[in-house]
Amino acid sequence: MASREELSNFLASVERRAFKQAKFAVRDADGALDIVQDAMMKLAENYGDRPSAELPLLFTRILQNTIHDYFRRQKVRSTWITLFSALTGKDGEEDFDPLESLEAEAGSEGAESAADKVERAQVVAIIEEEVARLPARQREAFLMRYWEDMDVAETAAVMGCSEGSVKTHCSRATHALARALRARGITL
Repeated sequence: MASREELSNFLASVERRAFKQAKFAVRDADGALDIVQDAMMKLAENYGDRPSAELPLLFTRILQNTIHDYFRRQKVRSTWITLFSALTGKDGEEDFDPLESLEAEAGSEGAESAADKVERAQVVAIIEEEVARLPARQREAFLMRYWEDMDVAETAAVMGCSEGSVKTHCSRATHALARALRARGITL
């Protein structure tokens, strides 16, 4: 059974990573804050009595489900807004299409051209492919440090090695990725 202090310490330790993950998923800082807060509340209310060792996996699953719920709510909202706004046209127009009058916000996914979306998807696929080609220890250190946003000490503890080894693995991984991506014509 996790004590209140253990639960509080756990939530404080995952707060920043959870926010980054949610922000990356929904691309909205306010939405990401709401998602993380909802996930933390659900964990505390429904699973606060679980052993502290179970909290990381439970929180990860709750966070993912809360992100999915966010997208479902957005889809329903946009459907209703579109339906209601289609009922009234400008100056009594019967053929009024609200989608024709809306412009996508600059920098949003909707403003991006199809070619840009395809190019971005291809670059992401190449990066994932190159990360998968890294040696296991380099890949593990790289993902923990830069994807999971763990510090050197946390990564070393999880990997069971020294902090110097973590730094070496990360350095080798970033140099190998940079070389592989440059060879494929990708400069970031």
